[in-house]
Amino acid sequence: MHALSTATWFIHVLTLFEWILAILIISLISQSKDYNKNLIWLAFAMLPNLASAMAAITWHIYDNDQSLYGLVYLQALLTFIGNSCLAFAAWKLVRSEFQKEKLYD
Repeated sequence: MHALSTATWFIHVLTLFEWILAILIISLISQSKDYNKNLIWLAFAMLPNLASAMAAITWHIYDNDQSLYGLVYLQALLTFIGNSCLAFAAWKLVRSEFQKEKLYD
């Protein structure tokens, strides 16, 4: 665990907790009757990025061991999938808001 400074580790771990908390809050908000139910898709879309961060941290925990270099590729793939899922979830939210507007016009 010598590859990163203590401050960098602190930021990495806090970011993981922030991401988990954001997923939980968004999923709770999506269950409220006053909010768009499609928010749950945003929470689900955040999961691949969370897994990506966990892959990166795991690699760092083992001092960037070359035998675990596959985690770098896994992280890249999960980041791509996560960003694509987030884009789709955002599109789904915007589309549902426009449909809601048309109902009230």
